[in-house]
Order: sequence, then structure tokens, then C-alpha cells
Amino acid sequence: MFLLSKLPLALIAGLRIREIDPQKCVVSVPYGWMNKNPFRSTYFAALAMAAELSTGVLAMAATLDRPVKVALLVVKLESEYFKKATGITLFTCADGEALTHTVQQAIDENQPQQFTATSTGVNEQGVPVAVFRITWSFKARS
Repeated sequence: MFLLSKLPLALIAGLRIREIDPQKCVVSVPYGWMNKNPFRSTYFAALAMAAELSTGVLAMAATLDRPVKVALLVVKLESEYFKKATGITLFTCADGEALTHTVQQAIDENQPQQFTATSTGVNEQGVPVAVFRITWSFKARS
């Protein structure tokens, strides 16, 4: 329901949250007619969407149940590509603890804080397809 209500384009592109816990999130993106490019691989924007979702779920979770509201925003995105994505690509971010620490620091210091989360995409054989580094900014609202 989250994808339908908050990120309908992610749902249409076939993104699925496969695993989530306080430390990591795994998101899959398929290769299919909806998100392919002319080069017979998954369009880079669909890969970026999956990578961002894997970091964003952890970033949003880090802001829950806080004594103050915390605004979050993507301020930078970097990517590297190693292999064509021609099947299901799994993006994993394991920065949950660091994101939680960064949010707490933003609250404690009452100053905006940034953290660059890494999401690595691998194909069905476990071979790296792409790495995304997504910088999140957190600001406590008084």
C-alpha cells in the first residue's frame, strides 16, 4: 500500500521492497517493457528509483517516533554502472544505523545534517550492476 499511495510510479515500474529491518533495506526492480531502454537493459532512471527507495525507506524510518519532526530531502545523487541490468536487480542499502545516528545528531545539535547512503545493485547471479550514493539532508523542525 505504501508504494501505491506514496510512490505510484515505483509501483508501476515494478519495484518491490523485498526485505527491511532497522539496518538494511533490499528493493528489487525488474527488467521489463515498462522500464527498459533502447539498449535492451533496465533504464537508468528505474535503477535510480530502486536505489533511492532502498535508502529512503531507511531514512524515513530513522525519523519516526522522534520528539520533533524531522524534514528529509535528497540533495545529491551519484552513480556508477558496471554491467547491463537485464533481469531482476536487487538494490541493498545497509546504512540504517548511520542514518539513525545522523537524524539524532540533527535533533541534538538543532542543525541540518547530511549523510551519503550507498545502495548497491546486483543481478540474479550476484554480480554488481550499479552503485548509487544518495546524500540525504535532515533538519529538525522546532
